[in-house]
Amino acid sequence: MRKYFGTDGIRRIANTELTPELVYKVAKAGAYVLSKHTQSAPTILIGRDTRLSGTLIESAMTAGFLSYGANVKSLGVIPTPGVAYLTKKLKADASVVISASHNTYEFNGIKYFSNKGMKIPDELETEIEEILDSGRIDELTAHPSKIGTSEYREDLVDEYVYFLRKSFEENIEKHISDNFHVVIDVANGATYKVAEKVYTKLGIKFDIINNSPNGININENCGSTHLEQLKKYVINNKCNLGIAYDGDGDRCLAIDENGNEIDGDVILAVVSKYLKEKDKLANNTVVATIMSNLGLNKFAEENNIEIKQTKVGDRYVLEEMIKNDYNIGGEQSGHVIMLDYNPTGDGILTSLMLLQIMLEKDMPASQLCSIIRKYPQAMINVSIKNDKKSLLTEDKEIKTQINKITQLLGNDGRIVVRPSGTEPLIRVMIEGQKQNEIDTYATQIADLIKNKLN
Repeated sequence: MRKYFGTDGIRRIANTELTPELVYKVAKAGAYVLSKHTQSAPTILIGRDTRLSGTLIESAMTAGFLSYGANVKSLGVIPTPGVAYLTKKLKADASVVISASHNTYEFNGIKYFSNKGMKIPDELETEIEEILDSGRIDELTAHPSKIGTSEYREDLVDEYVYFLRKSFEENIEKHISDNFHVVIDVANGATYKVAEKVYTKLGIKFDIINNSPNGININENCGSTHLEQLKKYVINNKCNLGIAYDGDGDRCLAIDENGNEIDGDVILAVVSKYLKEKDKLANNTVVATIMSNLGLNKFAEENNIEIKQTKVGDRYVLEEMIKNDYNIGGEQSGHVIMLDYNPTGDGILTSLMLLQIMLEKDMPASQLCSIIRKYPQAMINVSIKNDKKSLLTEDKEIKTQINKITQLLGNDGRIVVRPSGTEPLIRVMIEGQKQNEIDTYATQIADLIKNKLN
């Protein structure tokens, strides 16, 4: 297990674990690794979400980059996919997103992107870690005449807005009607300005909620991790669709007109079927993770679509897509990657694709999403210290219990037990035919892990 990076960059409690000193070193090491082959001073973009600690970490990050000799363009508050898009468009050498995604405000994180606008692979993160612990950080210091410069370029967010608008305006404007009404929950996060601009320019009638960030209310009982408020709003206001983003804007979940949740697996089914009908589903394949619902596998089988599954993490989904030339993939949590548009999960893009399909087919969300039948699922998160996670695979009693329940589930269910890559948790997930049965099994395993590893 790596020391600093998890499945989605570095994520820790800001200012105590993710200290300015650590951030400064991560910036210098990252700039060195990501720009080893550039002939001139590298240019690095920095974007962040709305967390109180964002400017603190951005300042330390900027100082590290400038000290190495890199030049910085600060984009301000912008969704993660906006940074990815601009990195590629502006031909920057690398970029950084300062965000802890769906976590609460006291956490923050660092995600590196390559010059292709993609999250850097595990091997580059490992190389950065090696530099961090090598004692060479002080060597990565520019000559006084080569110190980098920084500039604020918050205006560049409009380039991302334009990209989103141009990608969908023709179809949406052709099919939109005056009585079509949606609500957007921006989680007091990075999409709070961009989403409003995009929907306004597309002429979609919308309401927007949780769009008053104060630095500590990001993801607080709102957004893609807390859908209760959005469900009530959709039903009470008779909306055609409710849309929820997470704190950094790379996820999208939705609520249909009846208040039912539309998760990432359902979105993958809807979009892949639409692309297949348009003869645009690359290699007739959708990519998901081992955590996707069994219902997605059944949907793919019934619709003659191939499904490839990776380990958990949108970076691994993307790697599989690039390796085998697929164009749609994602996670149940709402990370949906559409490579024909952007090389990372993009919440606003995903929601616009869903809206486009609804409008083009003139079909309510509930009917559109009925193409997939999801299996009952039980999920329990067990709190555990990060240094105890590795013991999961070593404990014989836990392994025996998992194997026993796997046999009981047979072909009509499955179990996945894994350490979280972003939080101090072990996640227990079971699917099967009967909810009460899998709830019992999940509780048994979770209790055993809690007793054995804490």
